[in-house]
Order: sequence, then C-alpha cells, then structure tokens
Amino acid sequence: MLEMAYRTRIKYTDEQKREIWDRWKRGESLRAIGRVFDRPSSSIFVQLAPTGGIRPALRNRSGLALTLSEREEISRGIAARQSMRAIALSLNRSPSTISREVRRNGGLDRYRASRADKAAWDRSHRPKLCKLANHPELRDSVADKLM
Repeated sequence: MLEMAYRTRIKYTDEQKREIWDRWKRGESLRAIGRVFDRPSSSIFVQLAPTGGIRPALRNRSGLALTLSEREEISRGIAARQSMRAIALSLNRSPSTISREVRRNGGLDRYRASRADKAAWDRSHRPKLCKLANHPELRDSVADKLM
C-alpha cells in the first residue's frame, strides 16, 4: 500500500509578510528570503505572485464601518438588556445596522465585540473577484449582449 505524504500549509504572520516584502524590495532573491524563514522559495513565491511582486497597499477600514469601541458599546448594551433601537440611538447609528451586526455575529446570547471585529475585518478582505468572474451565466449573458 502506497502512503502519501501531505505537506503542511505554510502560514506567515503579518509581521513575517512585512519582512518578506521588505526583503523583496531590497532585491533579495526568493531563495535567500526562504532561507531566512527556513522555508522553500516556492512558499515565498506564493506570497509575492498574486500581486505581481508589487507590495499591496495597506488595508484600512471604511469610515462607515463599525469600530471596535462601537462594537463594545453594542456588547454592553446587550448585557444591559437594552433594545436594538436604544443601542442604535446611543451610537447614532441605524437600528438595522445594529440588528444586522448582532445577527451576523452570533445573536444576542453569543455576541462578543472583539470576535465580531475580527470577523468583520476578515470578511472585508480585498480584492474580491468581480461579479462577472463569479457568475458564468451572467458573464455569458453580458458577452452575448455586447456582441
């Protein structure tokens, strides 16, 4: 019986990714960078290739997004058994914004501000594929109409 050896997925921390980009910008080779992290050059290539070797812009949040302090206020409001409208009024936000935030992050009994903030950051990851790339039928329809 033949046993297959599975490679473990190599994950880099944000700090390691910054170091990779800094070294790449200074002109170090993939192999040299890989040696620093005791990893193969192919794992370094995977970090650089999606953006064509150009360092991606730093991610930041929209000014419209809820902040961690607002999420903590929501959490305190829930603990104090305030209504969604009362919480929204204290934050000067729409009640539907608060309601969606709570529903999407575990509901009234499981909402945690820090976990919700991290989840929101993860969900907002860019760049996302465009709608046409994700929907072949729509893409075909648009192409047909353009012809």
